[in-house]
Amino acid sequence: MRPIRSLLLPLLAVAVVAPGMLAAPPAQAQNFFERLFGIKPERPPMPPRGLPEPSPAPAAPGEPGPPAAPEAPRPAPAPARPVVLKTPSEEGVIGQDLQLNGLAGSLKLERSGTTVTARIKLPGTKISQPAESCTVPLAGGNPVTLTAEGKPEGVPRFEAAGAECPLRFDVTEGGILVSSLGAGPVCTFSAADCATTPVGLWGPAAATLLPRAGEFDTARGVADKAVRDNYKLMTQRARREDVRPIVSEQAAFSSDREQLCRTYAREGTHGFCHLRVTENRALALATRLGANTATPTAAVVPRRPRPKPAVEGMNPDAVGGGDALPE
Repeated sequence: MRPIRSLLLPLLAVAVVAPGMLAAPPAQAQNFFERLFGIKPERPPMPPRGLPEPSPAPAAPGEPGPPAAPEAPRPAPAPARPVVLKTPSEEGVIGQDLQLNGLAGSLKLERSGTTVTARIKLPGTKISQPAESCTVPLAGGNPVTLTAEGKPEGVPRFEAAGAECPLRFDVTEGGILVSSLGAGPVCTFSAADCATTPVGLWGPAAATLLPRAGEFDTARGVADKAVRDNYKLMTQRARREDVRPIVSEQAAFSSDREQLCRTYAREGTHGFCHLRVTENRALALATRLGANTATPTAAVVPRRPRPKPAVEGMNPDAVGGGDALPE
């Protein structure tokens, strides 16, 4: 039997074209017969290299075009006006027994006509023996007359500038933020052998705050957002040279809040101190932005109680339901 290639030679010799036409190149003809008789498999065409990809053809009228690339998320713009939370009233703390960090001392505001007074017992440590605690009643236990200073930072403010330990009182919801009007945060009473540091949040004991932890957590989210929005609006309105001090002030607020609230009793469980300090900060920023704090623009939406999961075969809410078995 002749080889296949020898059979192809006569065919290639007879492949004469008609006048006016060109014959196929020998290499192409050979490749054709090799693929025809299975001598050599056909190779897939190699795409050209280094050529730019063709741009997609424009869509015809009425037909949807190619999907557009997703745009990068843009930062949320600052609100057009300041966010105002509900302003606390001194009536909410008049007559309430408050303690520094919910632990020690006592502070009670009282009203007599248009005058507001305070009875304060300052907790501290003994000067001669710092390991031992002590308590000093301000003004010998008599009421200290407070001067109303209005709402310079959005909340009611009172001062006892003439007291033995000059203090400032900024009202919060259910508490009072106390700061010093003296040269430092420490007030020393040599006759009582006691050094006191009354600066901080005076509020309820932790036992009364724990059941409201969920409420405080929800309100904290609203207060944090109000601070961020008012801070952004303030930086947008400020001149370029005034932006850096505003940024530094906001950073200092976060660290100061953490330092102030870290000593409040069970703060990590209920979050009362962080919430009240943040709310007052939001109101202070709104006041500086010229907002009317008498009309709140943001409110806390109460959480809906979650339904209890159903338990088959027993009613956990019924008396003795956990022990009774169906007959």
